[in-house]
Amino acid sequence: MKNIVIIPARYDSTRFHGKVLAKETGKYLVQHTYERVLSASSVSSVLIATDSELVMTACRQFGGNCVMTGDYHKSGTDRIAQAAANIDADIIINVQADEPEIDPADIDMLAALMAKNPDVVMGTLVTEISDPAWMNNPNVVKAVLDSRGRAIYFSRSPIPFNRAKGCGDTDLAFRHIGIYAYRKDFLLKITKMPQTPLEKCESLEQLRVIENGFSIIAGKVAASPEGIDTQSQYEAFVERIRKNNR
Repeated sequence: MKNIVIIPARYDSTRFHGKVLAKETGKYLVQHTYERVLSASSVSSVLIATDSELVMTACRQFGGNCVMTGDYHKSGTDRIAQAAANIDADIIINVQADEPEIDPADIDMLAALMAKNPDVVMGTLVTEISDPAWMNNPNVVKAVLDSRGRAIYFSRSPIPFNRAKGCGDTDLAFRHIGIYAYRKDFLLKITKMPQTPLEKCESLEQLRVIENGFSIIAGKVAASPEGIDTQSQYEAFVERIRKNNR
């Protein structure tokens, strides 16, 4: 089975403008992610998909495999679908450009999960909710799974709600990790489908899959580092890199 990772790298981030090209460590943020992903043993190749000439130029500088996509895409999934259309691959894995500390073993686990479950069209990863405050944080997406490890629902709200305790149940929910694996034909199919009501309501693309009756299998990992969404998160990442280098 041929697994290709595509990293959507949009330059115009709302919360942290130009973050994929932040370079206080001596490497671009997207370069850190690219190099981490290359360490995954299950991956045949890695491709960065962007709509920015600045990102394309940066990728050339560090030898990253990069392709230009349209500037009209509403999501990273749409961007990787365009990049994947003419690629020879069985599984397309979407890794966000702002995940410089992603564990390559997690990518391998997701690829193995797709190989072991040929009936599912999409896979993702989850981890335990170690901080109860995450339940009420809308930026932390919660996932509830069935007995087979398939997603029942994703939400920004605290789900499931434990009526006896009067709060979200951290024992039954998981924190969703924003990495996805798609069978190539399904990726091209789902991105052509219109947005669904729950997807629009929660602003979560994966709900389009569930609303259309498809299964998403979720692998459980022990822990996962947070991505870089803000300037302060990037500064903390820079400090970790400098500390490790010392």
